Amino acid sequence: MLVNAFKLALREIRRNLLRSFLTMLGIIIGVAAVITMVALGQGATRQVTEQVSRLGTNLMMVRQGQGFGRGRGRVDSPPFEMHTVDAIRAEIAGLNAVAPVSDSRATLVYGNNNWLSVIRGTTNDYLRAANWTLASGRAFSPIEERGGATVCIIGSTVRSQLFRDTDPLGARVRVSGFSCTVVGTLESKGQTTFGSDQDDVVLMPLRAYQRRLSGERTAESIYLSLRDGVSSERVEARLETLLRELRDIGANQEDDFHVRDTKELADTLTVTTRTMTGLLGAVAGVSLLVGGIGIMNIMLVSVTERTREIGIRLAIGALEHEVLWQFLVEAVVLSSIGGVLGVLLAAGLSAVMSVAMQVPYVFDAPIAAGAFLFSAAIGIAFGYFPARRAARLNPIEALRYE
Repeated sequence: MLVNAFKLALREIRRNLLRSFLTMLGIIIGVAAVITMVALGQGATRQVTEQVSRLGTNLMMVRQGQGFGRGRGRVDSPPFEMHTVDAIRAEIAGLNAVAPVSDSRATLVYGNNNWLSVIRGTTNDYLRAANWTLASGRAFSPIEERGGATVCIIGSTVRSQLFRDTDPLGARVRVSGFSCTVVGTLESKGQTTFGSDQDDVVLMPLRAYQRRLSGERTAESIYLSLRDGVSSERVEARLETLLRELRDIGANQEDDFHVRDTKELADTLTVTTRTMTGLLGAVAGVSLLVGGIGIMNIMLVSVTERTREIGIRLAIGALEHEVLWQFLVEAVVLSSIGGVLGVLLAAGLSAVMSVAMQVPYVFDAPIAAGAFLFSAAIGIAFGYFPARRAARLNPIEALRYE
């Protein structure tokens, strides 16, 4: 019976090909929209995760002030003394690297080229903490770090702007009234989640930075890298306690520093993008319901047009459930074909939009299968009423219908 109903459904679809396509169009657009929105959302989630991971493995950053947002900074927030960095190394277990960091902006000059970039004073531990890899050259030597030698390691953006295609190793770059020798270059990391260029940076020994640029013996922030398996919550709690002691913050006083955990940041951004993906998918799913209403409308029209045919079938012995199945299968076939076309459209559309939006292409097969099954369920839900109406027609009245 189902085979015959399927054949009759295909015959009716072929008989009114244009009307059948227009009926399926709502399902096609709905399925394609849901899959495409989910694919783009998952691509954005993967991109956020990858970008945050580039900041560093198990990275924590301690900065001055109370964090971001209006009223969250404090004018009297002091920078970090070097003995604070030493105390963190000595008293907090589970750390892989601890690096003091200070930043400023300065114009770099090499030959006829100049470029405004971030100058970052730090130590070799920063390379490990922030997950930097050397593309060429070497890190700072212990003598250079202790003596404050004017050497530097440059990011890929700085290299392209100053040196173009020439080898920068050994070159002397002018930085705010003094020169530093390029001893290494960094592998590219690209932009952060917030749009800043991570490669637009010059690293130099912290003591050289303090002596030549800041004139202070402090650091603006501290980068900490945790060993694998170490609880970031426990380290953060111990770190906050230690810093309050070292910075002489009273029990009723607010912190004059804040700790940022990249794992926590990644989790927050991932949850946000997944929530947005769910909302976009739900909005796109409304078009599936609209497509289902279109199917019900066309099936009701079809029942009206084929009233005499239904009457003849019932008069020669067809049972009500056979007529019911005929129209129900037809509705399901319509929605299923629309679902298949929607999946194919989504595969191409999500690939094109991923390239246009510069996010990773992620095509989730379970989501595609779920959207297709949902389109078939739409056919059952919205096709049942027209099929039931056809099955309950009075044969005599149906035969009289003009």
